[in-house]
Amino acid sequence: MKVIKSLFLSVIVISLASCNSNGVSNKPLKSEIDSVSYALGMDMGLKIKSNFENVNEELYFQGLKNGIDSTNLKFNANEVTKIVNTYFQKLQQEKRKQQQEEAAKIAAEKFADVKAEGEKFLEENKSKAGVITTESGLQYIVMKEGSGEKPVATSKVKVHYHGTLIDGTVFDSSVDKGTPAEFGVNRVIKGWTEGLQLMAVGSKYKFFIPQELGYGSTPRQGGAIRPFDTLIFEVELLDIVKK
Repeated sequence: MKVIKSLFLSVIVISLASCNSNGVSNKPLKSEIDSVSYALGMDMGLKIKSNFENVNEELYFQGLKNGIDSTNLKFNANEVTKIVNTYFQKLQQEKRKQQQEEAAKIAAEKFADVKAEGEKFLEENKSKAGVITTESGLQYIVMKEGSGEKPVATSKVKVHYHGTLIDGTVFDSSVDKGTPAEFGVNRVIKGWTEGLQLMAVGSKYKFFIPQELGYGSTPRQGGAIRPFDTLIFEVELLDIVKK
């Protein structure tokens, strides 16, 4: 991780400066190596500050001095790496979560009509002949019932499928490509993971997948699926691929 490497490099660089229990002294720059040393330390300090704005400078320099002197060490080398890695991984996760929440909020405002249209479609569709609705909200029609084995979440399956939006727009189709697809049951959207486990090999079902069991507010960029789109798939379970 670049941030962590910078942190450790800064320890080496700052150690070149005059450091005591009261901090770093304000020495004049008398030579080229003085300027280079100061510039490197300043650069690392700015990078640490930009990536770790809550740094406790007193404890930072205490750790630096203890590391140089190899005395009063509170952690061993492995613990240091684990503590720093864990902290910055947590920061990255929090930042990623915040970005996702902000993106979802923007999408909810921009594509509110798409979401409402899908909800209306599913509400009307659930009362049609042959449509079964599960507890999660997944709707399906049995087009052909097979007699083979049913997959589980950890199975790998071979299928043919044809995917459309509620207006009939085709966004993906192994049928049109002429080649079946293979993938893990638990490696796809929630609607597929649930639906596939209802099917026996040889079956063909038609699934109506609510946006919350599909791609929600974050579909693949550049594709035909918009945020909050309801999806329709005709799926034929050809086989369970043996490992």
